[in-house]
Amino acid sequence: MQQMHSRESRSEPKTPANMPSLRQLEFAFEQFAIRVVIPHDTLVGDARRLPSRKTVAASLWDASRFAQRSGYKARDLEEAARELLRSLGAKRIATELRVEWNSHLKTAAGRADYRQKLISLNPRLVDHPGEIDRTLRHELAHILAEFRTGRKRISPHGPEWQQACSDLGIAGEKRCHTLPFPAKRYAPRFVYRCPNCRRDFPRIRKLKRTVACLACCRAHNGGEFDLRFRLQLVDRDFRARFQGDAPLAPS
Repeated sequence: MQQMHSRESRSEPKTPANMPSLRQLEFAFEQFAIRVVIPHDTLVGDARRLPSRKTVAASLWDASRFAQRSGYKARDLEEAARELLRSLGAKRIATELRVEWNSHLKTAAGRADYRQKLISLNPRLVDHPGEIDRTLRHELAHILAEFRTGRKRISPHGPEWQQACSDLGIAGEKRCHTLPFPAKRYAPRFVYRCPNCRRDFPRIRKLKRTVACLACCRAHNGGEFDLRFRLQLVDRDFRARFQGDAPLAPS
């Protein structure tokens, strides 16, 4: 499901169990997701654990400090990302870009927020050092793609993002991979329905923004937001499992 003015990051298939915040990008891991969309088994990266490396602390706060102590300092990653942007002609946003370790990330490896020019990384990545640079470049590709297209609305993992990935040295990058991060299970509470195609969209939280059915917007309005397909709340306390889901169109 896709929200207004949001861009997905490298993430597991979106479900009621793991929908991201409205303004940020999220990359989570397919292996532990509760699927309510058609599953796809695209795997990316090496989900390997180095036997000699200390396991990341269970406490999220400890994990954040562990990441800093392990030599993967946010400042160093930030400078590396800025240099990549400068080398690709994005000097203006290079000076604004920030990189942080975010202890609030759980199943997500990283998250990119173009408005804030911020890339957040999960401290648990230090237990998988081979994925740190790749995740950083994956999220940076979202920032770069947005910068290049300006105000034009683009698909989160569309051709603009794929080109940015290629320019950043990760050609052929996929949106999903698996890593042994824990995932919590949440039952959906709200169900929204498209008045045109009658598809249902289960959500954990109530939508705060105007959202339309992406499939109908693509089919009948060239992919642009159309109020005719605005989702309507039909169930305020939904608990049963849904067998299917469909993407949304940003307004």
